[in-house]
Order: sequence, then C-alpha cells, then structure tokens
Amino acid sequence: MQITKGLDKIEVTFNGYDMMGITEWDLWYLGMAKYVSTKSKDPSTKTGAVIVRPDNSVCSVGYNGFPRNMPDNVEHYNNRDEKYSRIIHCEMNAEMFAKEPLTGYTLYTWPFISCDRCFVHMLQAGITRFVAPTATEEQLTRWGPAFDRVRGYARDSNVTLIEVPLDLVKEENSNEQTV
Repeated sequence: MQITKGLDKIEVTFNGYDMMGITEWDLWYLGMAKYVSTKSKDPSTKTGAVIVRPDNSVCSVGYNGFPRNMPDNVEHYNNRDEKYSRIIHCEMNAEMFAKEPLTGYTLYTWPFISCDRCFVHMLQAGITRFVAPTATEEQLTRWGPAFDRVRGYARDSNVTLIEVPLDLVKEENSNEQTV
C-alpha cells in the first residue's frame, strides 16, 4: 500500500487499486463509527453509523440495538428470530436521531457497508455519499449478496460509495495514544 498525505486529502494505491477520493475526514469518521458501534449490546454484530454534514461536522450517530423502552434482554439477542424482529440498524437509528434534512450528507458505517434495506432508506433521506471499510471474507460469506445489491444501487442512483481497505483504517487509527 502506498499512502501520500497532503492538506486534507490522502492519495492511496492499495493492491494496485486507486483509492483516490478518500480524505482524512473519511478515516476519522470511520474511526468514530467504529467507536459508536461499541455501544451496541448485540453480542454477534456491533455496528455504528455517523452522519456528517457537507461542512464535515457531525449531524447524528447511531448503533444497532432494540428500540427505546424495549428491554435489552440477553435472551432476545441470543434468539436470532427475536433479535431480527426487534433490532434497529445503526443507520436507521442515526437517521431517526437527526433533526434536520440529510440532503447531500455523508454516511459512515462500521464494520461494513449498509445492508440493502438501510441503503435505500438512506438514499430516500437524501444521503449522497457512503463510506465504509471493505468487508472481510467472513462478512462476505454472511452478507455478500446484500453488499452486491448495495453496490448496484449506488451505481444506479449515481451516489458515491467508498469502501476503504481495512489496513488503511487500522493504519490511520494506529497513531492513537493511551493515557
């Protein structure tokens, strides 16, 4: 991987793939989405979302979890049918907590791109740029067809979808200091 930093842009070539268009803000907000995901009580998949305005300020955040006033019982998270019936995805939570129109905003998600259902909801809300880390092999095994649909929807809708190599996200966040 080759990384060249300048002002607020990063030019990246990763395994021969041109990653132009990734900014330092993108890496910063992916790190924030990762942090937000830690609030989820789902033991199997913790997801986080950050919605960012065009001026790079945060509009809203969300993580996957049960609705307000619904108990976070471990047995419900461990029962797949029960969990899927109750859980609200991180993107939907972030959208619901945003108190303004989202037209032209960017959505950052961790640890992968939105599912196809959330993606179309975010499109309808006006989000035009989507940034997430590339999926791992395990994630592709579980959700690959949904991710393929999302990539197709992004092309069909003429919006930006950027999948950032995990190595780049980890490298950027490795400069953290412990106190």
